[in-house]
Amino acid sequence: MRFPSVLRSSLVAVMAMLGLALSSAAHADSGTVRLTIYKGGWFIGGSGGGGTLTFRGRTYPLSVGGIDAGLVFGGSKTVLRGRVSHINRASDVAGVYGAAGAGLAIGGGARAIVLSNQKGAVLEMTGRQFGLMANADLSGLAITMK
Repeated sequence: MRFPSVLRSSLVAVMAMLGLALSSAAHADSGTVRLTIYKGGWFIGGSGGGGTLTFRGRTYPLSVGGIDAGLVFGGSKTVLRGRVSHINRASDVAGVYGAAGAGLAIGGGARAIVLSNQKGAVLEMTGRQFGLMANADLSGLAITMK
């Protein structure tokens, strides 16, 4: 008779923990992001810029910076718009985002990207890239709140 009550107690504890995890995910929200990123390099590149996060009716300024390693030649300006999801507070958008990519922009071109950070925030953005840039690289993008 003792075994079923221990099993029942364990099952209740597991269900409670699962409920807490699901309620935390259920309260995750989303916002909109606009970023302007300037990128340049010759083998090793760097990027910087800024933008805004609009979340729960408020607008927050953002700074963007990063390093690219691989085959990077040229310079470009990229303007991206999209959404960030899986955030509980505005500060969840801050963090390091990593990506591997390749591209070629001569004059202008379309750009789409999906990234996630260590806090679980997911950026889904599209936009335009202007300039002369050829790249096949690994890049890291750090977003901070001003």
